[in-house]
Amino acid sequence: MSGLKGKTAIVTGASRGIGKAIAQTCASLGVNLTIAARGEGSLKETAAEIAKKYKVEVLPVACDVTRLEDLENLVNKTKEKFGKIDILINNAGVSSQYPFHEQPIEDFERLAHTNYLGYVRLIRLVINDMIKQKSGSIINMVSGSTLCDPVPRSFIVYSSLKVGLKAFLKGLFWEVRDHGIKITSILPGVTDTDLTGKLKEITADTSRLMTTEAIENAVKFALTVPANVCPLEIAIINQQTPWTAPVIPFKQAHPNK
Repeated sequence: MSGLKGKTAIVTGASRGIGKAIAQTCASLGVNLTIAARGEGSLKETAAEIAKKYKVEVLPVACDVTRLEDLENLVNKTKEKFGKIDILINNAGVSSQYPFHEQPIEDFERLAHTNYLGYVRLIRLVINDMIKQKSGSIINMVSGSTLCDPVPRSFIVYSSLKVGLKAFLKGLFWEVRDHGIKITSILPGVTDTDLTGKLKEITADTSRLMTTEAIENAVKFALTVPANVCPLEIAIINQQTPWTAPVIPFKQAHPNK
């Protein structure tokens, strides 16, 4: 997309961390924003901060992405305020680190509704307007863990849902590309945010954590490439991420021929 000034974007999970950084990146390009998160207080503070700094309009809408009625309200409030939606950035997410046999069963539904259905439902709510407009950009935070096969141990429910999301988004690209709509999956490694700060072992060595800067740059790239270009998947991982270690060790005992 070119000429972003005056466009409208929805960013979910935008009150802190990666979402807030992405919202600021969009605002720096002149994009008006609806920012969504569950915590209304911090969301309003973030909206005021971004609006003041970047001189764009920012609408805060409290939203739990696991609730369909909240997603519908988010889209309706955005259209009432700005008239249309040009960009959707799905970022809201929850994490869960357990060996599968120890993982609380209630985690499964929470992960599925937030990290998969929340994305798919919100896309469904905006896609028809984008088809009518013959333009749109949908950027999605997936996960660097989807680069691993098999997915990382202790993250198999989380990561398998993200694998499914990545497959859905790639299929969606082929369905809607002729309508001028771009679908981009960003696959970030472990980033230094509140979401990952409590993960055991993975974040013990801070040299293996990324800042949000590279992700912000990836979003900017996806939004500013020429109109006939779509970055389908952008993987951004720290050079030292533990997930790049081989699943099968290099040194193995092989049977004699």
